[in-house]
Amino acid sequence: MIKVNLRPLVGNINLPTILKTTILPGDSTERLFIATQVGEIFYIGNGVIETFLDIRPRILELGTSAGGYDERGLLGLAFHPEFYYNGLFYLHYSVAGTQGPGAFPEPFKPNPCDPSTLNLKWTNRETQYNHIDTVEEWILQSNAQPQKRRTLLNLRRPFLNHNGVNSLNFSPETGKLILTTGDGGAGYDPFNLSQDDMEIAGKIIEIDVGINTFNDDPPVVTRFDELPVTFQETLTVIAKGVRNIPGISFQRYYNGYIKYVGNVGQDLVESIFSFVDYRPIPVTDLIQSSLMRTELALEGFINLGWRGWEGAFPTSIIDFCSADPTMSEKINAYYDEAINTSVKRLLPLTSYFHKDPRPDKFGATALTGVHPYMGNEIPDLTGSVVFTDLARNEGSPPPVRGVLAYTKFNTDCKLQDFDVIEIDYDFGSNSAFFVSLGTNLDQTRLYLGVYGSMKVADHNQGTIFEIVP
Repeated sequence: MIKVNLRPLVGNINLPTILKTTILPGDSTERLFIATQVGEIFYIGNGVIETFLDIRPRILELGTSAGGYDERGLLGLAFHPEFYYNGLFYLHYSVAGTQGPGAFPEPFKPNPCDPSTLNLKWTNRETQYNHIDTVEEWILQSNAQPQKRRTLLNLRRPFLNHNGVNSLNFSPETGKLILTTGDGGAGYDPFNLSQDDMEIAGKIIEIDVGINTFNDDPPVVTRFDELPVTFQETLTVIAKGVRNIPGISFQRYYNGYIKYVGNVGQDLVESIFSFVDYRPIPVTDLIQSSLMRTELALEGFINLGWRGWEGAFPTSIIDFCSADPTMSEKINAYYDEAINTSVKRLLPLTSYFHKDPRPDKFGATALTGVHPYMGNEIPDLTGSVVFTDLARNEGSPPPVRGVLAYTKFNTDCKLQDFDVIEIDYDFGSNSAFFVSLGTNLDQTRLYLGVYGSMKVADHNQGTIFEIVP
């Protein structure tokens, strides 16, 4: 078993959802940037924490429903590959003043005996939505506060949850900005947005920020075909079938890169997918084939399988047995869709389970980060893919503990096993939800964001650690 320590870097901050490093213009040292869900961005410089940007007034009021739990807020931060020279960076967040009633008044669960629950449509989208998310380009000019330059996308979202997190990352292969969007939320993807090629929800999207740079302030949309053509031209789609996703990460592999994405599960399993080759499809081609009612050649297009599949399993509804609470019945939620997507989908690299009887594993809650580790300080981890889970789900009494684990990339397309990383750190009587994982530019260091609560209203309970031998 691999054992690690945690070295505290900074404490008393709000929910640290994103951990990134970059070199500031005119600087020579790589800095760790911490973005919080409530809208602050800090960086650590010379041992002190500095404020880079505070957009709290731009972010909608968080924690007003669901008992203080929230998945909206500041969701993405990415620095342009040429940030040192051009000062450009990108934000994805939930916009203040855009709160709507939501697409449903009640929680949703499909009923295989009631076809009406399997074929729902999101109607009245202009009024029946939860909030609006925006993707913006900002610039840091010398000796000045960062300024917003333009808006790249405005997305109307049906529900409070599944908006993605760490949702903006630049591809070292293409130089394009990658946006990872969740399926819109509720549970079980009630409108099947993730498999609909026209829906922006439930996709991995590339944005070419270097073309049509006059684009600004697009209309608020939910579908690609609602965007003006100049915005459509900047977008390609890498993947669909996404439920909710903590970003995308890259690991150099010969002349290319392995891409890793995690898909947060419903009731059974959390999954990590990997791929090297892929064929992104221009949004203009998707729209053209939709208008012409023709089938696109989708060879090389990635499909993670949701909502028919939850990782390596057909998506199931769990009915608990009243006679014996330890037993439960798993009922296939979307049988026809599981068949239709069975041969089109990518198989996961590894999956880990909400309930796992094996003594050396753990019961999962939700995947919160996936990163390759290329450093030498923890030699047993070198070349591995490290991932974090929010909290052990084992019915044990508080305090809560998150989990670190790892797996290895393989080329034989078989499902890999994973191993838990033992953490030699005393959190005391405090809960420790593992909410984010980050790495430096050359992936030789790993950073962990830990929070003492899952309520956004519980302020200043966050600590950032470096994972050390």
